[in-house]
Amino acid sequence: MAVIEEAMPIIETIPNVSEGRRPEVVDALVAAVRATPGVRLLDYSSDSSHNRSVLTMVGDGSALKQAILSLYEAAVPRIDLRTQTGEHPRIGAVDVVPFVPIEGVTMAECVTLARDVGEAVATRFGIPVYLYEEASNDPVRRNLEDIRRGEFEGLPDKMSSPGWAPDFGPPARHETAGASVIGARMPLIAYNINLNTDRLDVARRIAAAIRHSSGGLRYVKAMGVMLEDRRIAQVSINLTNYQKTPIHRVFDLVAREAARHGVAVLESEIIGLIPAAALVGAAEHYLQLERFGPAQILENTLKAEPPGN
Repeated sequence: MAVIEEAMPIIETIPNVSEGRRPEVVDALVAAVRATPGVRLLDYSSDSSHNRSVLTMVGDGSALKQAILSLYEAAVPRIDLRTQTGEHPRIGAVDVVPFVPIEGVTMAECVTLARDVGEAVATRFGIPVYLYEEASNDPVRRNLEDIRRGEFEGLPDKMSSPGWAPDFGPPARHETAGASVIGARMPLIAYNINLNTDRLDVARRIAAAIRHSSGGLRYVKAMGVMLEDRRIAQVSINLTNYQKTPIHRVFDLVAREAARHGVAVLESEIIGLIPAAALVGAAEHYLQLERFGPAQILENTLKAEPPGN
């Protein structure tokens, strides 16, 4: 009889850091994570226009906590938001840290981890921390967009307003590192669509048309930005539930809205990692596949346990 081993708990975290232009700083951040025992760095990418880097790592809760604290150790002395600029909104040097349940772990455990890490960050670095998504107890402060509105520059006024004291840490922003948003959520797809135009107003109109907050697709957050180094406009998208709003539906709507303004989609890109099921769904849609299942993917069948084992 085969022995069934209990799967090790796997949590994913995807910290977003407000630095994407200085390779030596990004290298230091990556090195800090890689030096943490028990953590596997799956991917990292930087964008100079957004001036932002995104790291993707997995491990258990204790290892990820140490990796995030090491990331702060590397980031705080190297990133000064008083001089940092970029297309992407931000309130912190380490701007946002989500924890995502992957295998053998519950959302409740990720919420506990997020709160534990948030308290540790506030205590060790003197950085105010806001909890978001599943980790938040306040529906007004659940949405990342609402917490980040006003950005680093607007934090003094925001933090002195009723209802905006941080969940952990001092009641004022860190002089150079601002504040951080830490929480727990389901998997998210960071997806950008570039347009063959330098008209930022078109990208912003398309973003408004597709995002849920202004009447567009459910589970879609979007904004229009300019990629100055390429002089093209971009629709920058976060897709928070690819099962209920497939990625191909987002692409199709952007393409239609772009055509209404006389422009076309130049290309699209995935930032970080994406669940295979999201791409399989897009393939089924565009190839018009009938009766297609996961077992027809070669790699899935190769990984499957042979019958009788």
